[in-house]
Amino acid sequence: MIRGLRRATRLAPASPRRLAAAVALSALTVLAGCALLATSGALISRAAQRPEVLSLLVAIVAVRFFGIARALLRYAERLVSHDLALRVLSELRATAFRRLAPLVPGDLDLKAGDLLSRFVGDVDTLQHLYLRVIAPPLAAAVATVAIALATATQLPAAALALAVALTAAATVVPLLVAHTAKRAATRQAPARAQLTHELVEALEGAPELAVAGRAPERRARIARADAELARSARADARASALAAGLGTLLAGLGALAVLVTAAAAVHDGRLDGVLLAALTLLALAAFEAVAPLAEAARRARPAAEAAARVAAIADREPRVTDPPDPRPLPNHGALALSHVTAGYDGEPVLRDVSLRIEPGERVVLVGPSGAGKTTLARLLVRLADPGEGSVTLGGVDLRAAAQSDVRAHVLLAAQDARVFATTLRENVKLARRDASDAEIAQALETVGLGALLATLPHGLDTLLGEDGALLSGGERRRVALARALIAPARFLVLDEPTAQLDPATARAVMARIDRAAGDRGVLIVTHDPAVVARADRVLAMREGGLASATVTTTEAL
Repeated sequence: MIRGLRRATRLAPASPRRLAAAVALSALTVLAGCALLATSGALISRAAQRPEVLSLLVAIVAVRFFGIARALLRYAERLVSHDLALRVLSELRATAFRRLAPLVPGDLDLKAGDLLSRFVGDVDTLQHLYLRVIAPPLAAAVATVAIALATATQLPAAALALAVALTAAATVVPLLVAHTAKRAATRQAPARAQLTHELVEALEGAPELAVAGRAPERRARIARADAELARSARADARASALAAGLGTLLAGLGALAVLVTAAAAVHDGRLDGVLLAALTLLALAAFEAVAPLAEAARRARPAAEAAARVAAIADREPRVTDPPDPRPLPNHGALALSHVTAGYDGEPVLRDVSLRIEPGERVVLVGPSGAGKTTLARLLVRLADPGEGSVTLGGVDLRAAAQSDVRAHVLLAAQDARVFATTLRENVKLARRDASDAEIAQALETVGLGALLATLPHGLDTLLGEDGALLSGGERRRVALARALIAPARFLVLDEPTAQLDPATARAVMARIDRAAGDRGVLIVTHDPAVVARADRVLAMREGGLASATVTTTEAL
């Protein structure tokens, strides 16, 4: 677990200055609380003797001072510690996203629910790393030493009894809690991920499940996953209850030990009787310093487990990385593959493939499913690098350029392009943020969505719903095409651009796209070349190779 917490601090580093301030304020808050109860006890005991009022003024002022100071210190401690936690959480989210983004195009083999659980649940768990796990033991150590020294100045025997009780509360309770919560913590993150996965799949596939009559089966699976998570949560709750009860018991025993020791000292004349209540109340207040340690022990393992799960993604090396000194890509020249061999896990999908696309040229690529068409498209936008050979733009190897620069010159409109749960305008502007409404409307008209735009209740401001739920499959596909057309890229790679369109609509859309593309080079990956308006070349891909071909729709399929 210690190794896991070290990994967590490396994954989510904190400002030493802010951490030190949080620890100091927490320790001072505890000490102010101890001083408040101690001076209150002394004041009550002294007032019982009915002295002159003036002799009580110092104690009265001290009680007021420590009462106000404790409130202010607690407020400042909460402010600083939560600021620290939220800053760490913000940086961790940004770091996790930066490390996750390069892996998304093809290096992730996780279920959607598991990935969501790691990116949201596990990252959120780590916000407690400094606030609940690291800072409390440090503050407890500082406060305990100060309390023991202060008690020792009045009665060393009472200081020893208090130190023993505080040490027991600081070790026995957290260890017991950690042992009780270990099994629950180990199971809770995977159980939460499984439940999230089941829920996400059920929501996304609700229509199919209902039509197939499998909704009850899916509900049962969700119920089982929820029950497993609930069992882990109950074990965690038992650990918290045990900690609270045992902590209270040890606090009472510690205060009793100090009371007995101090009472004997008063009887022997070694301690002023006024200080008896002060030391006893000080002992009770001292346990505020170690009370958070049980919670720290309970949260330590979940934090370590969460860090391991996040690090399992963050530590992955993406297959495609930017060079240390990227070369700029020219604004002229052809997009070419030269003797490229590429594949996955050592199995080649493309073998010695060469292809050259000139600006303004229309190239159609056909072939059966699994022939390597999508792999070739991914190479052209550097979502993957070839094992052998090279992919160049204007004579510059794409591996020598930054990925963002490559995708600014070459844009891939994938078959499964995402339509986001936002407005139509924002979905199209994704490819070019400075696009005007007129340009967006023109792009939508080009792909045959002009009539749809005219019927939408809020025009470009219409929300499209989750994954474009407001649209049909063909309309979603054409939103992605409009996004590609509005981009400033010099080359377009359109993967199955007419999927889910009827032949007449497909031919009309492709004719307009051909005109709108102008002098941009276009590679069209399709099963039906008959819908393509203009093809300078038609290439067939079979068994990892390319060859010129004249194919019919039936042959392409």
